[in-house]
Amino acid sequence: MTRINKWLLWVIIVLVVLLLILVVWQGFFAKSQYSAVYLRTGEVYFGKLVRFPYFGLKNVYSIQATGDQQNPLRIQRFADSFWGPEDHIKINRDEVVWYTELKSESQLNQLFATNPNLVPQQQNQQQLQQQVPQQQQSAPVVTPEKTK
Repeated sequence: MTRINKWLLWVIIVLVVLLLILVVWQGFFAKSQYSAVYLRTGEVYFGKLVRFPYFGLKNVYSIQATGDQQNPLRIQRFADSFWGPEDHIKINRDEVVWYTELKSESQLNQLFATNPNLVPQQQNQQQLQQQVPQQQQSAPVVTPEKTK
């Protein structure tokens, strides 16, 4: 091997190692907290921020206007949109006005963590009530034995 080939080989090896370190760091040490991204169009999206290999969000939610005076806004899962998109979006960095992480105690962060499918609270409680009797029926009945 020539001197230039050896040098190029070492540069490639170093770059591959750095890339692997970056991927491992993102996978294991990156925060899984939700972020808000505000775009030039005035749209706000919430989700888990992705910076590599592209800038974007996964587990995406958006704010929708309802026209209702009591509840003028609602949160909608991006994947539940009528056109059926995937649950991630790639965002052009030039269109981002600002982005920030949501506090772990924020209402939205807690909502996304406890109810990621945004099932209405009444439906959620009915589903839990339906699950409880099924679990009780399948559980074995244990009666204490009489001691002599």
